[in-house]
Amino acid sequence: MSDRPRPKPFFYFVVTLVICGLLAYGFRDTLFPTSSQTGPAMITQDELKDTKGIEAADANVPTTVKEYKFLPSDKLPPITQTSAYEPMVNRTVKFALNVWAGWAPIILQNEGGLAGKQWTTPSGEPFQVELVLIDNPVSMRDAYASGKVHIGWATLDMVPLFMDEFRKDERIMPRIYQQVDFSNGGDGIVIRRSAARDPRNPTVTDLRGKKVVLAQNSPSEYFLLNALVNGGVQPAEVDFIYTEDAFQAAAAFNSDKSIAGCVSWAPDIYNLSEIESNHLLVSTVTANKLIADVWFARADFARDHPDICEGLVRGIFEGMEAMKTEEGRRKAASLMAGLYSIPESETYAMLGDAHSTNYAENRDFFMNQNNPANFERTWNTAYLLYRKMNRITQQVPFDQVMDFSIIQKLANEEPYRSSRNEYQVNFAPRTVRSIQAEGSEILTKVVTLHFFPNSWDLRRTVTVIENGKEVVRPYEPNVDIVLEEVGKLAAQYGAASIVVEGHGDGSMKGQVSPQLVKDLSSNRAAAVKTELLNKFPDFNPNQFSTVGMGWDRPFDPDDPNNHAKNRRVEIKVIALESPE
Repeated sequence: MSDRPRPKPFFYFVVTLVICGLLAYGFRDTLFPTSSQTGPAMITQDELKDTKGIEAADANVPTTVKEYKFLPSDKLPPITQTSAYEPMVNRTVKFALNVWAGWAPIILQNEGGLAGKQWTTPSGEPFQVELVLIDNPVSMRDAYASGKVHIGWATLDMVPLFMDEFRKDERIMPRIYQQVDFSNGGDGIVIRRSAARDPRNPTVTDLRGKKVVLAQNSPSEYFLLNALVNGGVQPAEVDFIYTEDAFQAAAAFNSDKSIAGCVSWAPDIYNLSEIESNHLLVSTVTANKLIADVWFARADFARDHPDICEGLVRGIFEGMEAMKTEEGRRKAASLMAGLYSIPESETYAMLGDAHSTNYAENRDFFMNQNNPANFERTWNTAYLLYRKMNRITQQVPFDQVMDFSIIQKLANEEPYRSSRNEYQVNFAPRTVRSIQAEGSEILTKVVTLHFFPNSWDLRRTVTVIENGKEVVRPYEPNVDIVLEEVGKLAAQYGAASIVVEGHGDGSMKGQVSPQLVKDLSSNRAAAVKTELLNKFPDFNPNQFSTVGMGWDRPFDPDDPNNHAKNRRVEIKVIALESPE
């Protein structure tokens, strides 16, 4: 033992430096505090190699595989039966609509509700339009099915509710040619503060086990179902109370204090939220791409008069352009007042409740498969939600009703070719802390993305033994399905800030620095944001903020050591400003 050479002084110097460095790293937050960061803290794979690992090995590999394949139909089904609608008189199309700001462009273009203004087909043939006011969606459906009107109105989410009846007769199957608007403040959910766990900051989860009043078979129902499911509340956990229309829902909420929530329309949602004991949980100012208004022609009418259908599309786009001037808006408000029997001051105020979707926005809605708020995704989401309510049976594929032939035809014509998407929200870079301090949280969506221990690679593969053979498979097989869910949510709440929270497990508590785990969870959040922006390149990156929570908040407080579930991300939807 005495013959072994002793270390030189330089060796002790190096060891001392290493120990000091490790101590400084472990206490760096105390020694060198940092301000709130605009981006996630990052940890590198090299740093992981220099430790025992931040999370313990986990042999519990997810094995569920779900695949999604999309094969669109080549064309809409042909109509073979004789037409069954009432013939046009003096080539006058009967176009149903309801009391809604989004119809302002067609009311302006038609110079009111009565037939008289000459519209033209692409070949120059004249026709006229009579606007038939039918507020009740069921009454509208029946008038459409019987042929008393040739054109029906709906929000796209409502149409699946009609399809069980429509598909019985191919002549009345809808042909949806055009989106007229997105609701932009006209719909909202109001909650009593007394019903919330935190009366200052109510969220969607506060509606669990409570009464909510709304109009059935209306956009209100879709709005509520969407918010509940995204917030982790099942429809069966809410007591739905139905009224004939949204205005009656607001009146019932105001008079019956046992009702915790109300889904209604403007101006009632704003009048109710002005009461101190109420809170406007969310409106379509924030959920600005959730409710899309469309019009549709009977299939037999579309077959017989494709030129008139194209003339309607072109004319409505012209009306949208005219609405961009103050003169056009004032005239539209005056015409709406006459048709709706509402004071002109109110119809003018209504105009802000809807955003007219121009040609570029229609093209994006109908034809852009990468648009997370497009026709296909809205249609499929509506079916998903209404199946939960046992309100529909067999799903009709979206491409059996969507007809983008006219939108596609206009692509190379002016002014359509030069049209640009005008419905963009500007997001300034902000810290998560400022977003949470200044904004109003609406809901939290917990998405299950299993991460391999010590990894933030969403595409990580593992080798498993199946039937005696080694097989390479994704550690998390549902990445694309989950990204699709998050993308739809972010698009529907297009004016909200989306906070992506990364989480880690506590399997190495007491052995590694908590800050290292936070850094790892930050990387996981950043990885999800990166994948979302790759999948949906039209998203504004500043809409998304990321933060690492480390092991501070386990998925299930009653089972804090379920490490696979703890390695996850959560999505918080936060209004840019408090809606009050």
